Amino acid sequence: MTQTLTLRRPDDWHLHLRDGAMLQGVLPETTRHFARAIIMPNLVPPVVTGNQARAYRDRILAALPEGAVFEPLMTLYLTETTDPADVAAAHASGLVKAVKLYPAGATTNSHGGVRDLGKVQGVLEKMAEIGLPLCTHGEVVTAEVDIFDREAVFIDTVLDPLRRRLPGLRVVMEHITTEEGVAYARSGGPDLGATITTHHLILNRNHLLVGGIRPHYYCLPVAKREKHRLALRAAATSGEACFFLGTDSAPHVDALKEQACGCAGCFTATNTMPLLAHVFEEEAALPRLEAFASLNGPAFYRLPANDSRLTLVRHELPQTFPEKILTEAGPVTVFNPGHPVHWHVES
Repeated sequence: MTQTLTLRRPDDWHLHLRDGAMLQGVLPETTRHFARAIIMPNLVPPVVTGNQARAYRDRILAALPEGAVFEPLMTLYLTETTDPADVAAAHASGLVKAVKLYPAGATTNSHGGVRDLGKVQGVLEKMAEIGLPLCTHGEVVTAEVDIFDREAVFIDTVLDPLRRRLPGLRVVMEHITTEEGVAYARSGGPDLGATITTHHLILNRNHLLVGGIRPHYYCLPVAKREKHRLALRAAATSGEACFFLGTDSAPHVDALKEQACGCAGCFTATNTMPLLAHVFEEEAALPRLEAFASLNGPAFYRLPANDSRLTLVRHELPQTFPEKILTEAGPVTVFNPGHPVHWHVES
């Protein structure tokens, strides 16, 4: 029996588009289903100033497929030399919607990130004053901390002290992966939000490691134990306002994923909405998918929800997703959930 679900068109509150040929190749995968996206600034070189963000936005708009209606929401890459006045001006112009904190060395193209939060105190104070959110890659990178503990330690040693020092700072905990992340997001009040990715709702660390290393399941933050995946599913499907979708869809060409020291990232832009419908159906929470994908994010970012609609239909025959997206930069493997998915996006 056919089942139909119509919701306001979703937004992606954490998206990597890269640049050049890769941008041209992957942008249509997002614009097909999403109306807006928070665009990550970790290019090479990174998007540090308002002028650089404006130029990057223009390149994205120039790459839009014909007829696509899509708004890139720009961010700045926080460095220890970021100018608070430039950040404030970029925000006041309507261009920049957030600033991104990468602990130096935490993930792809993060080597220029912050090593000493004391050196960005002025920027953070200005952001708290003007209500500009700080998006955090929530991991410590010190060698003595196990990679599976990085998020919990970041909350205790970096994020919570920061929010106590600057109680007016609005923060998004990006791509949370642990019970601790879920609990802290729930405790944080209206100035704290948390994005959850599609792939972390589906993967635990066994999917990455059991039976052989699967490079296309390798991401940062890395997938954790099953108990953490279940906590994420409970959070995403709860309808609670602090949780919203940020895919962290991160394209890398296969040659860079499938090597001795492969890149981190799962490419989910193509199939996120059918996968989410599958997850929410499993959790008996389909009526709450709209809150997670379409309502909670705009509310946190103080933007209106989209007026347009997206319809998902459940068919008896499973969906067939492309194995790869072919770009002029090279092939990009589409995330494979490892199980049949019966939901299709039909409008």
